[in-house]
Amino acid sequence: MKIFITGGTTGIGFTLAKDYLEEGHTVGICGRDLSKLPIEYQNHVDLKSYQFSVTDKNAFRAALDNFALYKEKGLDIMIANAGISLGRKNRIPNFEKNRQILETNIWGTHFAFELALSYFLPAKSGQLVAISSVAGEVGLPGAGAYSASKACITKMCESLSIDLAAENISVTCIAPGFIDTPLTKTNDHSMPFIMSSKKASQLIRQAIAKKKVWVVFPCRMILLITLLKIMPRKLYHYIMKLPFLNYSRG
Repeated sequence: MKIFITGGTTGIGFTLAKDYLEEGHTVGICGRDLSKLPIEYQNHVDLKSYQFSVTDKNAFRAALDNFALYKEKGLDIMIANAGISLGRKNRIPNFEKNRQILETNIWGTHFAFELALSYFLPAKSGQLVAISSVAGEVGLPGAGAYSASKACITKMCESLSIDLAAENISVTCIAPGFIDTPLTKTNDHSMPFIMSSKKASQLIRQAIAKKKVWVVFPCRMILLITLLKIMPRKLYHYIMKLPFLNYSRG
């Protein structure tokens, strides 16, 4: 299969790329800085890497068109993984950073899906995958833009999974909890039930292979986030303001 992964130079994106390569697939990745890619993968025969921001639609289109012609023609799976977050939570919004989060997380996924569908629709086959987050299930304090971006991705995938079924195109939305990656290492808050990127990659690839519509992990995070979703909002607000959940007032 031919698989394209955005945000594939580090973190879970790179782990997915590496694991798919080991399975014998042809993989394309993109990132804003290809120097982050380990040197042994920079000239890998089954890996094509491209340097651009997922918010640059023209650059994205050129890269995907190039990848679609590499080896056998076409594209089988698009994994929209690229995303950014604040790292440091603040009560006072950083609106410039929030804009970057919304543009990268929402429009980066939108462009990935739009461009992939230009290949999937004529072929009447293909799979769209988005890496969302449990953060999209509730409004996390200090992370309004991140929670909003992931909620947008989750609901977009839910709609598309219905709309595209008649075209024989699958849509899979992955909503993990905390994964041990360079992105989460910048967080200055607690990260319960954090999982290794290797284990996360295994669960994600299993979900993609089974063409699941919606996947949340780990199991303990499912229970926690479900409880937070269904509890009365007044109680949720009270819990989120408790001292042990405190964060920077910056």
